[in-house]
Amino acid sequence: MTGFARIEGHDGALNWVWEVKSVNAKALDLRFRLPQGYEALEVPLRAVLNQKLRRGAITAGLSISRGAGTGAMRINREALATVMALARELAAAFEDAAAPRIDGLLALKGVIETAEEMPDEATRERQTALMTASFERALASLVAMRVDEGARLEHVLAARLAEIAALVKEAEASAAAQPAAIKARLAELIATLVQAVPALPEERLAHEAALIIARADIREELDRLSGHLAAAHKLMAEREAIGRRFDFLCQEFHREANTLCSKSADLDLTRIGLALKAAIEQLREQVQNIE
Repeated sequence: MTGFARIEGHDGALNWVWEVKSVNAKALDLRFRLPQGYEALEVPLRAVLNQKLRRGAITAGLSISRGAGTGAMRINREALATVMALARELAAAFEDAAAPRIDGLLALKGVIETAEEMPDEATRERQTALMTASFERALASLVAMRVDEGARLEHVLAARLAEIAALVKEAEASAAAQPAAIKARLAELIATLVQAVPALPEERLAHEAALIIARADIREELDRLSGHLAAAHKLMAEREAIGRRFDFLCQEFHREANTLCSKSADLDLTRIGLALKAAIEQLREQVQNIE
């Protein structure tokens, strides 16, 4: 399921921004993008995410900034010495070259550095707690967005299940699924078999008849499809993380629809079976989006 949340926070001159986003995935894939020095946040925040989410590719990014004047300025004397050596070398090569100015030297990248003041242990603990609280607020906002998306998807899933149920009823009412049609087809196939092999033993004939019945009767597949529909409605009523279980149920739907199509010897029943497979595939695509 998709979603995005952004939460800002600060402590004195230290400012931070959490951005958490989610896209569809079959499993739970967590990725953190943390600035240097804040890697220790990942382990406890992963535990928080694992408690709240079950599915999706989740990316959590932390940006840190500090207010002006929070660090001491110092000259990188090694960089300055290198620049001065180059300046002397150039002055020797070009006699008309002007001497380097102080303001020009200080403007060169790397000559002046900002030394960040390291916070004490109590300050770091306070800031870590505040950042964690900000992350949890961002996560709560993300979860709420995913819940809203799930509510919208519920109507789509219900429509797909209703379509599948209608097709199952249509298959049950099909002439090819009626006992009389199965009996007539059995008699026709047995007559053809006896004609082709006149000396066929009774045991072999009974065996072939049993195979023909098994291949012609689709009632078992229709019963299973009805059972899967009931299971799907039960899952949707749970109001919990059902994505993986629903995904597995879609595989079972597809298996029964395939078997129904392979058993069909009637054009109308084949049409129903193909429509059923298409509806099940549409259901599966939507199930991939839910928690």
